[in-house]
Amino acid sequence: MSTGVIILLIVVAVALVAAVVARSVVARGAGGGRGLKRRFGPEYDRAVARHDGDTKAAEHELEERVKRHGSLREQPLESSARERYLVRWTAVQEQFVDSPRDAVVEADRLIAEVAGARGFPDGSRHDEQLDALSVHHAHHVHGYRRVHRAAHAPTNGSGAGPAAGTEELREALVEARALFQDLTAPDRGDEKALARGKSASQEKTGKAEEAPAATRTDTNTDSSRGRTHAPWALNRRHVKGS
Repeated sequence: MSTGVIILLIVVAVALVAAVVARSVVARGAGGGRGLKRRFGPEYDRAVARHDGDTKAAEHELEERVKRHGSLREQPLESSARERYLVRWTAVQEQFVDSPRDAVVEADRLIAEVAGARGFPDGSRHDEQLDALSVHHAHHVHGYRRVHRAAHAPTNGSGAGPAAGTEELREALVEARALFQDLTAPDRGDEKALARGKSASQEKTGKAEEAPAATRTDTNTDSSRGRTHAPWALNRRHVKGS
């Protein structure tokens, strides 16, 4: 056997070994099928359904998402920016009472903007943004998908198909709110700083026994937890056209 043939066989063997190792690394990084199920939760089931039950194809798609977006590090929000986003979300909920579709359109725009501010692909690349969010917020990303679909659905009289009903819009907005809350929630370091500041303020004013804001039942924004309280906004009985 000539030297050239031997060298060629060695190169081929090395390439095959490298390919096997690479696939093993990807599988370990994603945790294999079980790891993907744990990581993606309901997104795993949706991927399987989208591939007509082909789990291998679905897992390959999810592994590719992890490879592209798994190393993304979410950027923190400044407290002033977080406050502005929370105020805008509260306005969305108020708007829903009189104009459900316009509220959903604004919610879609707002979530895309917040995601971009956190370091995800911007809203002009919606599919890529959605894939990245699914890697890091798998359990809540579907609400954003529903809101985006509803926001771009045909309107009454457009002749392009049936428009989304008020109840469908309400459910989409309710589900999307979970992702918005995830994206606007303070980081742990911010929460500790807020807690220290609140404790110091209570000691200074002598109001340490005052009920925490999280237990109040008004409709103000609880910025320390990244939550909005406006149960009336999505109450079916108060929505026009429901």
